[in-house]
Amino acid sequence: MSAKALIDHRVYTIALRKMPEFLEVFNSLAMPVLIQTLGHPLGFYTSLVGPQNQFVHLWGYDSLADYELRSRARDLHPDFPAYLKASGHLITAQETRLIHAVEMLGWKR
Repeated sequence: MSAKALIDHRVYTIALRKMPEFLEVFNSLAMPVLIQTLGHPLGFYTSLVGPQNQFVHLWGYDSLADYELRSRARDLHPDFPAYLKASGHLITAQETRLIHAVEMLGWKR
């Protein structure tokens, strides 16, 4: 379980039969920028049941200010536009959620 205060939960819907191409583009063009600007991710997932062709990635942040600072660094990185250009035709929808943990009886982070 992550000890981060905020989780950026992103869901990309990928064009039919384009997941392998998207994963290659994401890994080769986005990941170097994301590791440098956002740090290490909490995880990557693809859908098995429910809506298909979805790619989920999670990134942890210490605060909203931390999220804003690192997101701005990502967006301004000189190599990020190459990823956006290469992936544009592969992504049909994107959902971005900022979520935070809550403590439940008998369970703590």
